[in-house]
Amino acid sequence: MHSVFRKYYLPLLLLAVSVATTTANGARFMQNFLEGMPPVVRDSDLWPWGWLADHPDLYLSGWAFSAALLGILLIHEFGHYFACRWHGIGATLPWVLPAPTLSGTAGAIIQIKTRIPNRNALMDVGIYGPLSGYLASVVVVAVGFALSFQAPPDAPHAIVRFGGEPLTIRLLHALLVQWDPSIPAFDQITPHPVLVAGWIGLFITSLNLIPGGQLDGGHILYAISPKLHRAFTNALPFLLFIMGAIFWVGWILWGIFLLIPAMRHPRVPLEPKLNSNRLILGIVGIAILVLTFTPTPFYDSSLMHFFHADPFTNAPR
Repeated sequence: MHSVFRKYYLPLLLLAVSVATTTANGARFMQNFLEGMPPVVRDSDLWPWGWLADHPDLYLSGWAFSAALLGILLIHEFGHYFACRWHGIGATLPWVLPAPTLSGTAGAIIQIKTRIPNRNALMDVGIYGPLSGYLASVVVVAVGFALSFQAPPDAPHAIVRFGGEPLTIRLLHALLVQWDPSIPAFDQITPHPVLVAGWIGLFITSLNLIPGGQLDGGHILYAISPKLHRAFTNALPFLLFIMGAIFWVGWILWGIFLLIPAMRHPRVPLEPKLNSNRLILGIVGIAILVLTFTPTPFYDSSLMHFFHADPFTNAPR
């Protein structure tokens, strides 16, 4: 009975709770959007539960954000899951992790339960998650751009500001304005919650493709070269600490995460060697990292900024 619960009911329970939390946050984002405001303009926007208690009729307005974001996460994780099934590797169904704040979810994972037999299988397991999630995110971002509008001149200041635009955002915008010239630039837009979900999807893809440990990027790099993987895994925490000081404090947490012993990559047989088709997939993974990565995912959020900011206004002293 315990194994049946863990295999089927636990993933469904986590998904159900995640639907509830992401819909709640999406409802708050939607209300701000309809009022011409950024997604997060006050601290209470990150904790929508009190607001929802006063406006329960607005709860279902968050369904678009929830469906878009959870769709991206599930497509990503099922990319891993079906790659595992193809190679006879035991894996759990996706677990979508709920969170009471921010986007309403802490992401999604699968647990690989048996040994990965070779580097070709490792490449497939590593790449098909971010590749699937990236393609889903591109579609969601395109739809989100079409649903968004120009930010009004009197729009309030956002307390959570999306940072540097990943290359995918810029390329998609350049294509979409050929179809509809009225679509505003990403830094001049009041983003529809679907666009917010697509941006989060791109951000999650880039985080997963960090080339170290047991992250998707670590699997891909290990499949290409275990020696190179070891070198990157050893160097990345220190690089991420520096990036956290300069660009976004969250990089420090990811650096600490890579230092956890459980993040050490298990040994995978070196033979047979990675075939040419899988090497191409590895290059595709690197390209997706370039297309999704930005060192400053959120403005005014580096360690240096917090040290130099006024504690009451969060503005530089």
